[in-house]
Amino acid sequence: MNLDRRPAIAALATAGVLWGTTMPMSKLALGWLSPGWLTVARFGLAAAVLLAAARPRIKAACTPGVLAWGAFGYGGSIMLENSGLERTSISHAALLVGATPVLVAIIVAIWQRRLGTPGAWTGYAIALAGVALVAGGSGGASLAGDGLILAGVLLSASFLAAQSRLLNGRDPIAVSAAQFLGASIAGAPVAVIMDGVPAAPPHPGTLLAVGGLVLAGTLLPFTLFAYGQARVSAEVAGAFVNLEPVVGAAAGALLFGEPVGASQAIGGAAILAGIALSTLGHQRLRPTSYAGSTRTVRTAIRNAGHLSLRGLSLVAATGRVPGRPAGA
Repeated sequence: MNLDRRPAIAALATAGVLWGTTMPMSKLALGWLSPGWLTVARFGLAAAVLLAAARPRIKAACTPGVLAWGAFGYGGSIMLENSGLERTSISHAALLVGATPVLVAIIVAIWQRRLGTPGAWTGYAIALAGVALVAGGSGGASLAGDGLILAGVLLSASFLAAQSRLLNGRDPIAVSAAQFLGASIAGAPVAVIMDGVPAAPPHPGTLLAVGGLVLAGTLLPFTLFAYGQARVSAEVAGAFVNLEPVVGAAAGALLFGEPVGASQAIGGAAILAGIALSTLGHQRLRPTSYAGSTRTVRTAIRNAGHLSLRGLSLVAATGRVPGRPAGA
C-alpha cells in the first residue's frame, strides 16, 4: 500500500467502525423522534459544531452543488433509512447497506467510465457474500422497510460516487459542514409536514442516543470519511462502508444479547477480506469504454450474486443460521 494513503485508509476504517454503532443508537432515538426529525436533529447539531470549527473556509464550500448533494446524499438517504429501520429488521438493513460499495463501483464504472481491476471486483463480491452471511439469519423484515432502505442506499451510493469531485480542492471539514447544513435545512420542512412538532423526550436514554448519533455517528465518521475520500478513489472509500454490518452485528450481540453463530463470524472475516482485496485492487484505475464498463459490471453482478446466494443457501438449507441453536 502507498505510504501516503495510510492516514486516509485509517480514517476510512475508523469511520466505518463508528457507523456500525448508529443502528442501535438510531433504534433507541426513534423511540422519541420520527425518522424526519431524527435526521434534522442529527445533521443540524453536527453542522453547528463544524460551522464553528471551519468558519474561515465555509464560504468556498457553500456552493449549490455541495449543498444539494448534502440535502439528498445525507439528508435524503438517512431519512429513508430511518424510515426503513422502523419497518424492517436490522439484519436486512445491514445486508442492503453492505451492497453500497458494489453500487458505488457500478455507478463509477458507467458514469465516470473508470474501471477497477478484477481483484477489486472480486473483493466486492466476497464482501457482499460476507454481508449476506452476517445478515441472512434473522427475521422480522418487511418488503416496505427493505424498499425504503434500498432507496436510501441508492441515494448514498450516488452521493459517494460524486463526492470525490465535490471534495476536490476544498477543505473536507468545511464541505462536511455545508452538506450537514443542507441536509438539515432540506429535512426540516419535510419533518414538519409529515410529523408536526416533536414532543419532549420520554426518558434520558433517548436524548443520550441522539447525542451519541451526533458525535460518534455523524461528526466523527462523516468528517473522517470526507478526509479519506479526498485522498482515495470513490470505489476504495465505498468499500469501508461494509465495516458497518460487522460492527452492527457485534453491537447486537453485546448490547441486545443476540446470538452470534459460525456464519456471522465467517461473514465478518469475508467482509474484512473483501475490503482488503478491493482496496489493493484499486491502487490502479484505468479508463475504459462504455461497452467495456458494461461488460465488467454485468460479470461482477453475476459473480457477486452467485457468491451471496451461496452464503444465503447455508441459512436456507437448514432453516436457521449455522452455529445458532435451534429456536434461537
